[in-house]
Amino acid sequence: MRTAAAHYDSHLGRIYAWMLGDFDAALQRSAAELSDLALPASAGKTALDLGAGLGLHALALANRGFKVTAVDSCGMLLDELESRRGELPITPIVADFLTFKQLVENEVNVIVCMGDTLTHLPEFSTVESLFESVAHSLAQGGVFVTTFRDYATETLKGDARFISVRADAERILTCFIEYQEHRVTVHDLLHERSGAGWRQSVSSYPKLRLAPEWVASRLFEQGLTVRRDSLQNGMIRVVATNNGA
Repeated sequence: MRTAAAHYDSHLGRIYAWMLGDFDAALQRSAAELSDLALPASAGKTALDLGAGLGLHALALANRGFKVTAVDSCGMLLDELESRRGELPITPIVADFLTFKQLVENEVNVIVCMGDTLTHLPEFSTVESLFESVAHSLAQGGVFVTTFRDYATETLKGDARFISVRADAERILTCFIEYQEHRVTVHDLLHERSGAGWRQSVSSYPKLRLAPEWVASRLFEQGLTVRRDSLQNGMIRVVATNNGA
């Protein structure tokens, strides 16, 4: 079984844009996610996108006027962001986003870690370390936003563990989920047309089963004001604000 970073480098990275389907529609959805939040005024402000991927939220933040640092371990995804950013003030950096404090010099106004990226971290203690770094890096009035899938509250059983991600005439991507006590193992089964037949490739990686109340309480312990919301398709959003002492 691969790490999340290796899984994207060897398996999902090259097809991630295809997985999204209509990129402009996906970008509009990301912009709508941010519009639903009480973010600080953007003029002259900075934002950090952790696990930026091909930049749906980085682009949306830059379009709102933020100067964005976009961090991801998958270089091919950040190459796609680079090709799309045009003149927008986005700096893509290939790195482990856990090291983000080494990449920014000053406090940050907005930090996002969205799209189930948080569950890719290897241990619960790693999540806690990330939250500590986030709390120390947020400017007064700054906001941290994370969205992640709730694998902890409900355990899928039987055939429900097979999830069709996307299919067209050339590719079929199916996900299969196995549950352990503290993690799930995600198996991505990719079929691609090859001549008159199909070629199968499979890769697996672990995700943490993060309980929404656990995430909210860990951020609260860092002195942040926390709000938690349930979204569609089992996704959770947690918004934490540095309101100061």
